[in-house]
Amino acid sequence: MKRQKDTCGIRLTDSAAVEHVAKRISGERELAGMAEMFKALAEPTRIKIIEALSLRELCVCDLSVVLGMSQSATSHQLRFLRHLGLVRFRKAGKICYYSLDDDHVSELLSAVREHNLHKQEK
Repeated sequence: MKRQKDTCGIRLTDSAAVEHVAKRISGERELAGMAEMFKALAEPTRIKIIEALSLRELCVCDLSVVLGMSQSATSHQLRFLRHLGLVRFRKAGKICYYSLDDDHVSELLSAVREHNLHKQEK
């Protein structure tokens, strides 16, 4: 079977389409921020943390058991996610509880999960 090329066979642009997209595409700063979010999701451990926290708030001790990692390694991943605004924490005495920052994070996880399932069905 002959492979289909994934590039145009001629050099012709649709100036209206180009102008429409160019005006609406995100700026460099916003793109860099979105890339950081995808970078966070590129690590399976971080996805597991987000998934666990989408189910309920957890302290670092409990989360480290769920992950099968040391508290230090778990805290390191949580700091990374907190820096990006994906998770937040609250202190209750000496215990530090983590939760997702807002509903957007769980919606993002759901969208990625749905896309992955859809891709597997093809």
